[in-house]
Amino acid sequence: MIEISHLTKKFDSFTAVDDLSFNVAEGEVLGFLGPNGAGKSTTMKVITGFLAPTSGSVTVCGHDISTDPIAVKSLIGYLPEGAPCYPDMTVLEFLDFIADIRGIHGEEKKQQIARVVQQVELGEVCHKTIDTLSKGFKRRVGLAQAIIHNPKVLILDEPTDGLDPNQKHHVRQLIRNLARDRIVIISTHILEEVTAVCTRAIIIAAGRIVADGTPKELESRSRYNGAVSIQLTRDFDLAAALESVSEVVAVEESDEERRRYTIIPAAGKQIFSKMLDKAQGEQWPVAEFHLVEGLLEDFFRSVTQDAALSAHAQRHQQQSNSVERV
Repeated sequence: MIEISHLTKKFDSFTAVDDLSFNVAEGEVLGFLGPNGAGKSTTMKVITGFLAPTSGSVTVCGHDISTDPIAVKSLIGYLPEGAPCYPDMTVLEFLDFIADIRGIHGEEKKQQIARVVQQVELGEVCHKTIDTLSKGFKRRVGLAQAIIHNPKVLILDEPTDGLDPNQKHHVRQLIRNLARDRIVIISTHILEEVTAVCTRAIIIAAGRIVADGTPKELESRSRYNGAVSIQLTRDFDLAAALESVSEVVAVEESDEERRRYTIIPAAGKQIFSKMLDKAQGEQWPVAEFHLVEGLLEDFFRSVTQDAALSAHAQRHQQQSNSVERV
C-alpha cells in the first residue's frame, strides 16, 4: 500500500502540493487528474523520491521515502513525462543498462529484457538507436524500462502520450494486466483513459484533493448525469415543448447541423421515461433517443474551476491582509 499523509511541497513561497492525504491499495489503478500546475507531477516525484517533501510523509509498502529511499525506489517502476532515454543507445543497449542498474544480471537479465520487449511490442526496433525512433516508440521504451524489474508499484506520467489508437489500446490492456497484483498510479490529461483503465480517480487542483471516487461515481456527479440525448429528423422547437416540464432545467444544442440536443434534468431527477412518453405522445420528429450516464469531463471542469476561483480568492485575501499590516 502507498500511504500519503499531510504531504506538502513548497518551492520558495509557492505551494505546489498542499496537505495532501490519500492511500492506494494493491490491485488499484488510480487515475491522478488535475489541470496544468495542479501538483500532479510534483506529487509523483515525491512518491518516487526525486523530490523531498517539505512536510508530511509518504510510505510505500511500509517503507518511508525519507528514511528508507533505496528500498522504496527498488519497489517502484517510474515513467516520467517525456520518457527520457539515452538517445545514442539502441533499445536493447538501453534496456541492458537499466537492468544492470536494477541489479538484474546473467540469465535473468536476458529473460526480463525479452519479456518487456514482447509485452511492449518493441521487437521491430530493438537494434535501432533511440534518437531515430518515433515519439510513440520512445514512450514504449520508457514503459519497458519502468517494468523491467517487475515492480510492486508502477507510476506512469502520461503513459500513452504520442501513441496511435492501436498502441493506446495495447498499453491500456497491458496496464490492466499489470495491475492485478500491483499498485498503479496514472497521471493523464486524457479523461477517456481514466474510464477505460482506472478503478479509481483523484482530482486535484491548486495542490489539494477536490474529488475522489470511481470514474462512475464522479461521472454521476456531473450535471449531465441522467440527461437525455436526442437527435431530430427536422426542425422542431424542443425548448418550447419542454418549457412547462419542471424536471428539465435546460436544453443544450450539441450539434446544430445534425439537430442534436441534450436535455438536462434538475438535480436528482430521472427524466428518461417521462421524455420518452412525451416524445411518443406528442409525436416529436425523433431519429435517436438515449440516456446520458454522466460526463467525467464536465465534472472535472466544474470542480477544478471552482477550486481555482477559491484559491484566487484566498491569495487575494492574503495580499489584502499583508497590505493592511503594512
